[in-house]
Amino acid sequence: MPKITAPIVVVTTGGTIDKAYFDALSAYKVGEPMVKKMLDVSNVTLPFRVVELFRKDSLDLTDQDRRALLETVSALDTDRVVITHGTDTMTESAKVLKAVSGKTIVFTGALSPARFAESDAMFNLGMAFAAVQTLPPGVYIAMNGQVFRGDQVRKDREHSRFVATT
Repeated sequence: MPKITAPIVVVTTGGTIDKAYFDALSAYKVGEPMVKKMLDVSNVTLPFRVVELFRKDSLDLTDQDRRALLETVSALDTDRVVITHGTDTMTESAKVLKAVSGKTIVFTGALSPARFAESDAMFNLGMAFAAVQTLPPGVYIAMNGQVFRGDQVRKDREHSRFVATT
């Protein structure tokens, strides 16, 4: 396994992983990023830093937002990037980031908020953190205990999981 020298950068864009109750009607709103707390609780000792880019539901991300994500990731001084992202349009953003060369980029998210006890968030983030350390440059999605190529996966809403397309 390659030795990690530069910090792994986690870019947060929002999505369910960061959602919290917003009001008495139980509506959700994307809140403060949870990733630093999750990595601290997991006692991650590899160097990492968190870059908060957006606090948006992925259905609200625009082409301009995706360009900003592309520019942000391209400009990072590391070759290992994890992106927390809402699951509804994660594959669209992964396709845009395919333009980045020489970096291992792993998207992840959650189907229920990280603040929930039975959330998949912690597991998915752990998978993404392992994947970004071991995979060659490219764009990937780590969800549901699997790592997929970013251009060969889709969200199966009926079964609440991601599945390979080829």
